[in-house]
Amino acid sequence: MWHYYPDLLAKPVPRYTSYPTAAEFGELPAASYRSALESVEGEVSLYLHIPFCEKICFYCGCNTGKANRRARLESYLASLTMEIASVAASLPHGTKVRRVSFGGGSPNAITPDDFRALVAQIFRRFELDDPVWSIELDPRTMTAGWADALGEVGVQRASMGVQTFAPQCQSAIGREQPEQLIAQTTAWLRSAGVSSINFDLMYGLPGQERIDLLDTLVRTLALGADRVALFGYAHVPHIVPRQRVIDTTALPDQHERFAMAELGYDFFAGQGYQPVGFDHFARLDDPLAQSVVQGTLHRNFQGFTDDTAVNLIGLGSSAISSFPALLAQNEKNSGRYRMKTSRGAFATSAGLHRSIDDRERGKAIEDLLCFGSVRLPAHIAGSIACPLAPFIARGLARLEGDVLTIAAEGLPYTRTIAALIDSYRDPAERRFSAAV
Repeated sequence: MWHYYPDLLAKPVPRYTSYPTAAEFGELPAASYRSALESVEGEVSLYLHIPFCEKICFYCGCNTGKANRRARLESYLASLTMEIASVAASLPHGTKVRRVSFGGGSPNAITPDDFRALVAQIFRRFELDDPVWSIELDPRTMTAGWADALGEVGVQRASMGVQTFAPQCQSAIGREQPEQLIAQTTAWLRSAGVSSINFDLMYGLPGQERIDLLDTLVRTLALGADRVALFGYAHVPHIVPRQRVIDTTALPDQHERFAMAELGYDFFAGQGYQPVGFDHFARLDDPLAQSVVQGTLHRNFQGFTDDTAVNLIGLGSSAISSFPALLAQNEKNSGRYRMKTSRGAFATSAGLHRSIDDRERGKAIEDLLCFGSVRLPAHIAGSIACPLAPFIARGLARLEGDVLTIAAEGLPYTRTIAALIDSYRDPAERRFSAAV
């Protein structure tokens, strides 16, 4: 049973899908990105960002806008096609691509034919080595035509933004979608050959009670989700202006959020899912669950993954590329992104070079989040001993020599403990979401 210690969860912390986090990015010369591409060694994974949705949800913090003007979509896709060509031309000959992921926004805000055209460009420009294809989807705008396109490409993995089945919560966050819509999308994906379907769910929503969350978990199980990501809603209207329409008085308090996270963990662990961290779950035959058992789990900008490539190339506005010694983010504004690519320039605008210390700390944080235990470099172990003491005293963690281990009861505190390794952390300067 998890115990709630409010003092240990008081400070907002990053989700650590990278280290250093994007909050630390500064101006990055295009030459740095070019050099990273030209010196790539090993396999590469691609991420293509589609920053459009047909309907914008109130809670969403993604870089996305309404897909209500065909000319704007066509202009963006033309720019993305140019970026694909310039990036591919800069990679060393023989570089193999083993993963291709589409995210957003909602990739199905574009047409199935647009999707086919992008895939054709990827085949044309990159050297593909039997890649795993994955995509994020909005079930409200899913169609049988889209399922046909996914089947033609051979998409194996899909993630749906379900969030909640409770009608009052759906209305409060601007995402109304009846259960039948989710069931139909799931059936279409299965018929298209998608073997791993993820449901994104949320707790801590306005008007949400534990019984609402439990009902959503039961329905998710009944619909056969292979993976589940159970996120705590991050209410940061100072960063995401669209969240200002959400009634803050209807949000569950921190203690209730903690109880909801525990409810979700206990439910899926009890139903035979492999916990991945404290808020992700996968069926035992799913590749993500197998990567936990085999010790090959990783974490990148897409969250927990079984992807072992050390080079992730982001394409599209706001997309982030990750190389061993460099993090680089494309221009966030889609208009400025189009201007850059139309001139034949790389779209990167921000990022940072990762020092040896950054890489050591990043690896330590990643291992801690993925496996709950890490052998720390001596200088890092020494630097966290004092701030870690309150967690050790309450049985949430152990530091034995240079080995840091999260206890079973300490799972929900993992991100907070990981933040102790982060040399950039300064709560007075930056604000993140709640750890649970």
